[in-house]
Amino acid sequence: MVKKNKVESWCTATAGNMPYCRVESILSVDERGQMVLPKELREKAQIKPGDKLALISWEKDGKICCFSLIKAEEMTGMVKSLLGPLMSDIQI
Repeated sequence: MVKKNKVESWCTATAGNMPYCRVESILSVDERGQMVLPKELREKAQIKPGDKLALISWEKDGKICCFSLIKAEEMTGMVKSLLGPLMSDIQI
């Protein structure tokens, strides 16, 4: 039997009791396809030079409609919390 662990949300901003998303900034893409995250946003998200970010995308009707950036180190914790209980139940 697999035990289900509660997975904590990495987003703590709430409206009432529900997490919410908002537009933090509008980014421009230059001719080389590069974008710059504004300094205020990097500071708020504690993103430092050398940090690795995972780009998560959502697709609708064959087109990507939304992106999300998550620190790679946070992804490791999420994967461990989701797969750890499953892996402990598997016996080789």
